[in-house]
Amino acid sequence: MSELNAYSAKAHSWLESVAPQFGRSARKGLSETEDLALGRRYLKARFDAGYAGINWPVDYGGQGLTHIEKVAFETEEMKFGMPTGYFGISLGMPVPIMMKFGSDQAFVKERVLKALQGEEIWCQLFSEPAGGSDLAGLRLRAEQDGNGWKLNGQKLWTSWAQYSDYGVIVARTDPSVQKHKGLTYFWVDMKAPGVTVRPIKLAGGDSHVNEVFFDDVKITDDHRMSPVGGGFAVAMATLMIERYVATDSAGFGPHLDLFVSLAKEVEVNGRPAIEDGRVRQAIARNYAMRNGLDAITSRAMLMMQAGMEPGPEGSLNKLVSVRSRQRLSEMAIDLQGPGGAHFDEHTPVKENWQTSWINAPTGRIAGGADEMLLNTIAERILGLPQDYRPDKGVPFNQIPA
Repeated sequence: MSELNAYSAKAHSWLESVAPQFGRSARKGLSETEDLALGRRYLKARFDAGYAGINWPVDYGGQGLTHIEKVAFETEEMKFGMPTGYFGISLGMPVPIMMKFGSDQAFVKERVLKALQGEEIWCQLFSEPAGGSDLAGLRLRAEQDGNGWKLNGQKLWTSWAQYSDYGVIVARTDPSVQKHKGLTYFWVDMKAPGVTVRPIKLAGGDSHVNEVFFDDVKITDDHRMSPVGGGFAVAMATLMIERYVATDSAGFGPHLDLFVSLAKEVEVNGRPAIEDGRVRQAIARNYAMRNGLDAITSRAMLMMQAGMEPGPEGSLNKLVSVRSRQRLSEMAIDLQGPGGAHFDEHTPVKENWQTSWINAPTGRIAGGADEMLLNTIAERILGLPQDYRPDKGVPFNQIPA
């Protein structure tokens, strides 16, 4: 691991040098518009420094390295609170899929270079009002229209659609076959006539997710990225890319040290909370859990270094870490007494217990709800039989809506 350690140390040094300009302290007090502009400048600086598209081909502006260097860099980057959230979906899934399945390579290369430098943002139009976790259950229609297609329907929970220039979208092209077989995968211009984006304000105060409406949106056939009816396979390929991202045993919430500090400051029954057995038990459980999850992550890193693909164990990390973050945040709020009711939507999730707690449910849904992760663990790790599926083998238009 010595070469990887050297790479991480070099990345840390560069990140530390630009943190005063782009990091957590530089972002305090900025509006979302200002923060996005800062993020674009950070991505350009990251590109110029050779840390963009780390595991992408050099031909596309990447560095030609492996997944393990990518995860190593992201792990260091997370520590500084850089303004990367606006671009996470874009660079995480749609743009890599464009590289693999886009038909016009000159167009694709231009899009990739612009996305890497923060000039363009892509979104992923999958979930719908009646089909969130069940991707194959979507209803947005793509009907043939001359030499192209016409899109009609609605998508929901689309991250950063309000700032996106393009998006990848799965649509139903044939409702008369089984639900997995009637889907086709396209890319779409988010500024095209008939596309309407409406931000949704979440409980935590931000509006990074949206509902998106398509009313007779016309696209040409060169927007199609899968065979007609073969969109589900490309959608699965898109979701598989999520395995190669940095993970956080804290569930992307506050570090355990912040809870220990709080427990030393507040009192329970006239004594420091840190002396209470229930508080100490919560600290011990979280410490053990986070070390266990870190061990799973280390194993995945070693597998990548050996040229193997990480297994489904990553589902454990997201399921357990975000759940425990929510419970620990709730306990931290309780320990603060009446003061725990104070909420400031502008405080970072990783530094404030109230912000962490109120945003935790979003984390438990995004990227796979708890129920999906439990199924993955049951079927692929424990070897249990699949859930009963009454719609299996049934044409989509015969499934009760």
